[in-house]
Amino acid sequence: MRQKLVNINRFSNFLGFFTLVVREQRRFTSIWTQTLLAPIVTSALFIAVFSFVFSDRNGGSLSDSNYSLFLAPGILMMVTIQNSFANTSTSILVSKVNGNIVDTLMPSLSSFELSLGFMIGGVLRGIFVATGVLVVIFPFLSLFPVNLFTLYFYITMGSITFSLMGILVGVFCKKFDQMSAVNNFFIAPLSFLSGTFYSVSKLPEPFDVISFFNPVFWLMDGVRFGALGEAESNIFLGCLGIMLVNFILFLTVWKWFSVGYFLKD
Repeated sequence: MRQKLVNINRFSNFLGFFTLVVREQRRFTSIWTQTLLAPIVTSALFIAVFSFVFSDRNGGSLSDSNYSLFLAPGILMMVTIQNSFANTSTSILVSKVNGNIVDTLMPSLSSFELSLGFMIGGVLRGIFVATGVLVVIFPFLSLFPVNLFTLYFYITMGSITFSLMGILVGVFCKKFDQMSAVNNFFIAPLSFLSGTFYSVSKLPEPFDVISFFNPVFWLMDGVRFGALGEAESNIFLGCLGIMLVNFILFLTVWKWFSVGYFLKD
């Protein structure tokens, strides 16, 4: 029995793990007009419309940043986490609805390999989209990241966070209506209330303090620090916080795959 549990959780099938990652990667690269072009167009529209409407209202509070420069990193992170979440949640839920989730569970992949494989697929899509937005839109704004390493670190951290959340939602939900409800009532509010379109320092009390405990705000602020060199909070504490969140989420996903929650009913 003990040996069986070890086999379930260890990393022992590199070929199967690699195949899972490649499958998840091909899910979004084969339809790049939907997974890459659409987020770029959406990001450009957000920046154009909000910059035009709020250009004279000083929406951002970072010292030398006009509103377009303040907005662009937030939009970059928003489309990144949305696509990371969509990749893992739809992959698992579509398999459950179509009845072919057994094709993923039957191969000799451990729960650790399943967790890591699905997560990497979501992270690759997040980086894929973020790079597209970074290359296409940022030069038009004459915005060149101050610290590219920090920028991609937070892009990767955000992609990990929402890839893992997508796995949990995909495993838990049985219908697309349930997944849409989670997206509309949980994911979207976290994104829109994280300072994507405004500075949290302009919020009245106690909402300004509450916003500093939003994990998505830590991601937004970190990306802005990488792009502009300025932030509204302590970047070090935000980094530790988001790494802790990712660790807890990964352990939860690993546990769910280990015991087959909502997958082996």
